Amino acid sequence: MYLKTRLVDTVRIDPEQLGMPVMDAVRIALRGKLEGRIDKKLGALVAIIDVIDVGDGHILAGDGGVYYEATFDALMYRPMMQEIVEGIVVEIVEFGAFIGVGPLDGLVHVSQLADDYVSYDGKNGRLVFKESVRAVAEGDKLRARIVTISLNERDPHESRMGLTMRQPALGKLEWLKEAAEEVKESKDAKEGKND
Repeated sequence: MYLKTRLVDTVRIDPEQLGMPVMDAVRIALRGKLEGRIDKKLGALVAIIDVIDVGDGHILAGDGGVYYEATFDALMYRPMMQEIVEGIVVEIVEFGAFIGVGPLDGLVHVSQLADDYVSYDGKNGRLVFKESVRAVAEGDKLRARIVTISLNERDPHESRMGLTMRQPALGKLEWLKEAAEEVKESKDAKEGKND
C-alpha cells in the first residue's frame, strides 16, 4: 500500500549547491540520499513529495558541506501480508512470473499460478496452462495476493515478495473480466426466464 509519511532526516548540502535556495538544495539532497531506499518498518521510499521545514545549518570542521535537519513528506510503498495487488509481468522464467508491483518485484511461482499444470514455453517466453490452454506472458496485467515479504535494507534490489493467484478473483485481468461477463450473462439469462 502507498502511504504519505512525514519524516525527519539530516542531509549534507555540497559546497557547489550552497548558492541555490536552501529548500531547493535540501530537496535535491533528500532525493539523492533517500529515494529508492528501503526500511523494513516503513517500506520503500518512492519519492520526496515536499520539504516542510529546514533547521539551522551546521558546519563540521574539515568538511566544506553544510548539514541541515529537514522535515519532509515522502511517498512510501509498504507491502502488507495478504494484500491484493495488481502489476505487470516484467519477466517470465521456468519457475514462475516476476510481477512489477510498485517499486518492487514479486514472484508468482508456477505452483501458485493456478490449480492447473503449468509448462514453460521458452521459445515464446510464456507460461502455458495445460487444461485451460491459457497463457501468461511478459506485459500481461495480473492480480495477486502477497503471501511472503522479504525487504533488504542494504541491497533494495534483493527485496522479494512472494505472490499467489490460486484464489477466486485473482489472475490475469482479462480472465477476470471474462468471468465477470459470464456471470452477468448467466444472471441476465436467469432473470429473463423468470419474467
